[in-house]
Amino acid sequence: MSFETGYTLRCLHCHTSYAINEAGYCCPTCELDGALDVLYDYERIGAGFRQDVARHDTFDMWRYRSLLPIAPDFRPALHTGGSPLYELKQDGGGRVLVKDDTRNPTGSLKDRASALAAALAAGQGFDTIATASTGNAAAALACMSAASGLRCVIFAPSSAPREKLAQMRAYGASVIEVEGGYDEAFVACYRACKENGWYNRSTGINSYMSEGKKTVAFEIAEQMQWQVPDRVFVPVGNGCIVGAVYKGFHELYKMGCTDRVPRIMGVQAAGSDFMYRAWKAGTGPNGAEARPARTSAGSISVALPRDRIKALRAIEHSGGEFVTVSDAEIFDAVTALARSCGVFAEAGAAAAYAGMRKWGGPAAGETAVVLVTGTGLKDIAGLLRSGVLAEGVERQVVAA
Repeated sequence: MSFETGYTLRCLHCHTSYAINEAGYCCPTCELDGALDVLYDYERIGAGFRQDVARHDTFDMWRYRSLLPIAPDFRPALHTGGSPLYELKQDGGGRVLVKDDTRNPTGSLKDRASALAAALAAGQGFDTIATASTGNAAAALACMSAASGLRCVIFAPSSAPREKLAQMRAYGASVIEVEGGYDEAFVACYRACKENGWYNRSTGINSYMSEGKKTVAFEIAEQMQWQVPDRVFVPVGNGCIVGAVYKGFHELYKMGCTDRVPRIMGVQAAGSDFMYRAWKAGTGPNGAEARPARTSAGSISVALPRDRIKALRAIEHSGGEFVTVSDAEIFDAVTALARSCGVFAEAGAAAAYAGMRKWGGPAAGETAVVLVTGTGLKDIAGLLRSGVLAEGVERQVVAA
């Protein structure tokens, strides 16, 4: 089913297909339970995809615009995407690569989705854009809105790290602090957008956010000369990033650009493990009880993931696994990653590396990619509270 726009929308819940003008953020029938897939003419685009990509000199997310639902005219001018892929030196086992998305404009992979959100909002004539976020998506949206001349309203939990709240306000966003966690912020944003006619960028309702995030998978494949790793370790909170990573690799495979899809490994904090429990139960994306999130890794602290359909699909369809890690393992991974390859990750991002270490790492002859989604500079207070920096430190006093 194809339309003039070059892509269609299909509900992952009821499987109904829609033209772009027949559906908004999610399925008109299933509403918030109906996340949409954005589907393209893969046969047509795939015939010249790699050649088209190679013609673009700039290594950023927009070089893959033939698989993005936006005209280039409205994109923010900030360089987004094109992050480095490092090899982690280690003894024995297989090869480990680190995709460092801390190099984006606000230090987060969420810049990819927010750049697309700003472009979509501007292209559709909105003057105000809003989101619910624990911090990274909001800071990214505030940045991209400032670069696009859009008014930005953020609904953030009052417990969000002060560094992230300061970053949002520095870009000029209006920040509304909500009592509770991400789930309460999501509801507040959803209501405000409906009442005021604002563009809603919130993950889980806005199905287009996967499209911006999937470009990280395209970059990994291109940086590996259109080969794919055996496994990709991805931190999981709301589920959008892990679902997008799978979608990106799956689209490359459908177009014949790669020979397979890597196993996607979703890593959750033990205190925020809805997706892990649903996957273990084997009864679908609603097959677990929503419990209050209890983890210091704020960016992956979610009681009920909003993109759980796509997240579960990513693991099951790729033959991957969900892994859980303790907060102690997460903060230990922050320093281990920083000291082994110089990449400073926030706790939620370091969960991916903690998950790989707990799982055991790739076997000889295999390659694993660890996706680092946010910089450690976004939550210095949390790292200091963890105590990992005080371990083994000798205090020295030097006389003047």
